[in-house]
Amino acid sequence: MAQVTNRRLAMTLFSSDLCPYCHIVRIVLAEKGINFEIQNVELNNTPEDLRDLNPYNEVPTLVDRDLVLYDYRVIVEYLDERFPHPPLMPVDPVSRARNRLMLHRVERDWYKMVDVILTGNGDVEKARKDLRDSLVGASPIFDQKAFFLSDEFTLMDAALAPMLWRLPQFGIELPAVARPLIDYAERMFERESFQASLTEGERELRQMA
Repeated sequence: MAQVTNRRLAMTLFSSDLCPYCHIVRIVLAEKGINFEIQNVELNNTPEDLRDLNPYNEVPTLVDRDLVLYDYRVIVEYLDERFPHPPLMPVDPVSRARNRLMLHRVERDWYKMVDVILTGNGDVEKARKDLRDSLVGASPIFDQKAFFLSDEFTLMDAALAPMLWRLPQFGIELPAVARPLIDYAERMFERESFQASLTEGERELRQMA
């Protein structure tokens, strides 16, 4: 494995074209203005490099010199600590813990349903309805500040934007009552970092909708 990583002169992200978790990492990289190489991975035909680097043979996987990281939450927190400007996590421990807890809730409450919809492993129609209803129910929260419970862009926004971008792919259309969430999503989509993070396949998700 050392020989593989030593050949890499720049930060490398193993990423799949349509994976929402990879998209989260790409948003953070763009938000930070980090130079990196991207290695696109077909999930049904992963490269030998990835199999050598990651025992789970999955994306996203980040290689930074001799450091190999996987799990998107580990990756984005590492990026935020190594490249502290602009900060995407609060500085004080209490606020950071709350932020981590909210990320955990987003993953368990919303991305769990996203995974069912994308993989078909479970009741897809129920997951689609539950996700829609949960987003509509949470919509008033997004009317409080420009970003998710914050005056500045954070890792929470980086985590939410890929999911919201994919709602047409999921067959979910938000009703007018969810206007605060719809407006929030449009603000996130217009950010330069979000536009820079999009792959061709991800752009096509909206073009086909």
